[in-house]
Amino acid sequence: MIDFSRSDDRIFSRWWWIIDRVTLFSFLIMIIFGILLAMAATPMIANRIGIETSYFLRRHLLYSIPTLPIIFFVSLLDQKNIKRLSLVLLIGSLFLLLASVFFGVEIKGGRRWISIFGFSLQPSELSKPAFAIVTAWMFAEQREHPEFKGKFIASIFLLILDLLLIMQPDIGMIIIVTSVWFGQLFLNGLPVIFMMAAIMAGVGALAMAYLFLPHVTARIDRFLDPEIGDHYQINKSLEAFANGGLLGVGPGEGTIKRYVPDAHADFVFAVLGEEFGFFVCTFVIILIAFIVIYGMLKSLKENNLFNLLASVGLLAQFGLQSFVNIASTLHMIPTKGMTLPFMSYGGSSMLATALMVGMILALQKRRMDDVYRHHI
Repeated sequence: MIDFSRSDDRIFSRWWWIIDRVTLFSFLIMIIFGILLAMAATPMIANRIGIETSYFLRRHLLYSIPTLPIIFFVSLLDQKNIKRLSLVLLIGSLFLLLASVFFGVEIKGGRRWISIFGFSLQPSELSKPAFAIVTAWMFAEQREHPEFKGKFIASIFLLILDLLLIMQPDIGMIIIVTSVWFGQLFLNGLPVIFMMAAIMAGVGALAMAYLFLPHVTARIDRFLDPEIGDHYQINKSLEAFANGGLLGVGPGEGTIKRYVPDAHADFVFAVLGEEFGFFVCTFVIILIAFIVIYGMLKSLKENNLFNLLASVGLLAQFGLQSFVNIASTLHMIPTKGMTLPFMSYGGSSMLATALMVGMILALQKRRMDDVYRHHI
């Protein structure tokens, strides 16, 4: 049996005492919700498109199997190996992003997926956590060694990543990675006046996207004017929340999954609202907010600049992605195909989120001498 006493020197016991168990259990709750939603939403969708009833559920469970080992092994890494892993992942994902533009599968007008050994991979998902780590590394390295051109290197990585995402195109992902990059730069010491200029530049870039990218124009126009375009999915989403009320209609009893193709992915929060109700939806939102706020407050206590920038960057990515998914489902912002971490169906998103969680835990874990001193 595993001895959870502090005197046990085996790897799992040592990991148990240095890891932030509050953060770990919060993410585990999201994983459990994801499995429950897969059980509720996917069978009806599989039947509707004429495939085996358990197809999506089995694949969701299959993606879930490596999630915990990834979180465990990545969280064991030290700071140096987290940097190395992230650099390899970032460079690899950039090449895969380029390959997906030319050889990827086109879905809904975008080439964001590439098939590797029969597995459909979305490289941009893997690039997100790796990019946050590498950016933090470059910023912190220049702070420690002023002659090192860390900000310039981080800027080049941002430019390459954004250009590749534009080619797909994936404007939502661009907004997330760029916003997090500027947030890390601000924490690193960017003057407020430059931050305001960056925000204005971001607004200008969004305006250019509206003017010159037809799919962006169409989505924003549909959001602003209910008389324009097809509002079928968002109308069904809002109906689902209305049907769910406070307590929901019950697991498996919802109807949105009969009509909305992406009910198990982009609109999974609407399934949650219809079948589990307002109170459970509120709990999930509070849980996400707690993970982000708790993690950031913990990070602000760090004396290590890299740990601070990297942790805040990862948590901001998690929070922004969650916000985009939920807000789209509630018609608070234009619809954007983005998963709800751990809860939406999608192998790339789940594995990338597991990497992100492992990195957060690795950066925030305590040293063993701190554990002993705290319990003396």
